[in-house]
Amino acid sequence: MNVTLLIPARYGSSRFPGKPLAPINGKPMIQHVYERAALAKGLKDIYVATDDQRIKNAVEGFGGKVVMTSADAASGTDRIDEAISILGLADDDLVINLQGDQPLIDPIVIEQLVGLCERHADEFDMATLAVEIKDEVQLNDPNHVKVVFDNNHNALYFSRARIPFGRDTSEYPVYKHIGIYAYSRKFIQTFAKLPLGRLEELEKLEQLRALEYGYKIKVAISAFDFPEVDTPEDIRICEARLGIE
Repeated sequence: MNVTLLIPARYGSSRFPGKPLAPINGKPMIQHVYERAALAKGLKDIYVATDDQRIKNAVEGFGGKVVMTSADAASGTDRIDEAISILGLADDDLVINLQGDQPLIDPIVIEQLVGLCERHADEFDMATLAVEIKDEVQLNDPNHVKVVFDNNHNALYFSRARIPFGRDTSEYPVYKHIGIYAYSRKFIQTFAKLPLGRLEELEKLEQLRALEYGYKIKVAISAFDFPEVDTPEDIRICEARLGIE
């Protein structure tokens, strides 16, 4: 099974325009994501999928590979779908979709996800990661997406709200979704043809489209948490963390 990691990146974020190129300790954020991913074992190729010439120039400037996609992609997965068609991947190739706002991603979690798919790919349609929230601030922050799953670690729901909600207690684990997915090329093509989901549109979470149409998402629990970049303020948090490493 060949494994290709793709990093969808667009310039025009409504909350943080130009986010992939935001400097973190002297490097654009997309470079941190790419270089972290390159440390993971078992990957055949890594590409940034973008429609923006500025991002393309930045990635090629540090020696990375780029796939240029159209500006019409409705979501990151739709951009991935276009990229894999351009690359000509086989139907059973494994594709890792790593969000471009993960500059401190630990390569071990990428390897964890690849290993899960290599061992149990016939048991689910796509896989992702979650980590137990330890920071109280994250519990009610809509930028930190939460996930609940069944006893077999199949996702039941993703939400920007705190889920589950303890009516009589607050002493229970809540899990944050980590922005990384694994699936076959064949499933990505199926997913991209599905109409936009009602819940997906409400929460602005594309993974809900898979659940709404009855597909199974396996959730592996990570031992590692790391800050994502949703706002300019998050850049300072990442710089502080990098200063500790």
